[in-house]
Formats: sequence, structure tokens, C-alpha cells
Amino acid sequence: QVQLVESGGGLVQPGGSLRLSCVVSGSIFSINDMGWYRQAPGKERELVASITSGLSTNYADSVKGRFTISRDNAKTTVYLRMNSLKPEDTAVYYCNAVISVTRWTVGSLYWGKGTLVTVSS
Repeated sequence: QVQLVESGGGLVQPGGSLRLSCVVSGSIFSINDMGWYRQAPGKERELVASITSGLSTNYADSVKGRFTISRDNAKTTVYLRMNSLKPEDTAVYYCNAVISVTRWTVGSLYWGKGTLVTVSS
């Protein structure tokens, strides 16, 4: 059973920083693209950042220059470093990953359950 578990969310003041982590566990052959999404109250889920297995990254315009996505393949973990946080960054943050459970299977998309980030004074 593949699981993605996020951690690192919490309450932070505007201008502050947080680092989110997402650990992948279970029987896995390979992990391809990984990413972070967020969903604010009353809004649709949106892409925040993504990273390929070759470490190419992509960011939403709203977080460019403030957020950094990285991954540790040995630890099957993806991180999101968030600096200069703004109230509009408040949301539940979800990680996802495209995972192949055997060498013969096509990758499937898995999601974590999310971690809440609240930016408020």
C-alpha cells in the first residue's frame, strides 16, 4: 500500500517561513514526477510546484522566487521550502507523486491527505 504523508504545516506570521515534507512509503519500484498543490477555502486545488525525477522544476507564478521544491530520492521525500509567506498562501497543501509499484506497471498518481498552512498575524 503506497502512502504519502505530509508534515510541517502550521500557523506562521506574514513574512515567515515554513518547510513542508512529504514522505512516500510502501512497496515502490520508482517515483517519477512529484509535486505540491494547495487548496484554499472556497477555491479549486492549484499547482504550487513540481519536480521531475531529473530535478527539473516548475512553479506557479504566485510563488516564484519565494518557494523552492526539492526532493531526496534516497529518502523518497519531497520538500517545499516557503519563504516570505503571505496571507493568500493560506491553504491545505497536498503532495502528489507518480509512482510505479513494479518495473512492469505504468506510473499512477498518488496523493497525500494534506497539511494546513495558515499565514496570519
